[in-house]
Amino acid sequence: MKSYSDSYKAAGVDVTAGYRSVELMKAHVARTMTNGVLSGIGGFGGLFEIDTTGINKPVLVSGTDGVGTKIKLAFLMDKHDTVGIDCVAMCVNDIICCGAKPQFFLDYIAIGKNYPEKVAEIVSGVAEGCVQSECALIGGETAEHPGLMPEDEYDLAGFAVGVVDKDKILQPDTQKAGDVMIGIRSSGVHSNGFSLVRKVFDINEKTIAVHYDELGMTLGESLLTPTRIYVKAIMNLLQNVNVKSISHITGGGFYENIPRSLPKGLSARIQRKDVQVLPIFDLIAKAGNVPERDMFNTYNMGVGMTVVVDAADVNAAIASLKASGEDAYVLGELVASDEGVIIE
Repeated sequence: MKSYSDSYKAAGVDVTAGYRSVELMKAHVARTMTNGVLSGIGGFGGLFEIDTTGINKPVLVSGTDGVGTKIKLAFLMDKHDTVGIDCVAMCVNDIICCGAKPQFFLDYIAIGKNYPEKVAEIVSGVAEGCVQSECALIGGETAEHPGLMPEDEYDLAGFAVGVVDKDKILQPDTQKAGDVMIGIRSSGVHSNGFSLVRKVFDINEKTIAVHYDELGMTLGESLLTPTRIYVKAIMNLLQNVNVKSISHITGGGFYENIPRSLPKGLSARIQRKDVQVLPIFDLIAKAGNVPERDMFNTYNMGVGMTVVVDAADVNAAIASLKASGEDAYVLGELVASDEGVIIE
């Protein structure tokens, strides 16, 4: 590579570091290659040929997101190989809610100073997220921003594109009172509500190193646990059961996300005792004196995703999810109401 600029380097941008980053990340990207990929990284655009076999009316579904302030934990712990999983998860877990199968992903890393090894570590997490969701990492961008952010900090965002047959897009209007809502266990806080988390625990190098018996690990290790990716489990479920709707429980918790998948006139009634709350959420509530209503309106509380099926399909749905390695259980039922979510 002959490209080099002393003037640009003096201004804070080392283009050769960018080339080195690309070389280091190639092995990680290679893990994500699927049959549809038509181009390697380094071009001006990522080419992907969608396999429409068995799809009569292909519809593209896209989703974009970032990691949010959870990324501060990665800085403090100097561990950068998991936030990429979070970034992919927040995108692919959204697009599967309408029944779409993720096809490819692109990432964007804005960094104060390009340290190639760090960039490659970040991308390794993105690649792992893509492998878990069976989609290809076909491109991305790393932008060095001297003077805009500290040299040792970065931000990470991305987007995913999936495909679904138009005739198989989930139709929430098919839901009725008496249908059952199934909860699928989360891996922890996932990637939402970290501004409150950081305030509650006064997050710093000392507080994240505290070991909690109820967590079985340090606070930092628990909080940095990657967002669970539900793609394979949901794709298998859609093959086995008539799923009526899916909700990804992200920022806004139960009260904001569950109603997004419900038609007017129906609400989800959930018994508080039936929610299998993870210890980290009890710890957040206690440490910050956070009201329970706020907890359920901010966090997933141990439920990363919900699916609604007919009462007759509950056992088959739970069996399918468990066969895919997910912990799933009956969370509640749909009732005639306009409240959206009723937690009793």
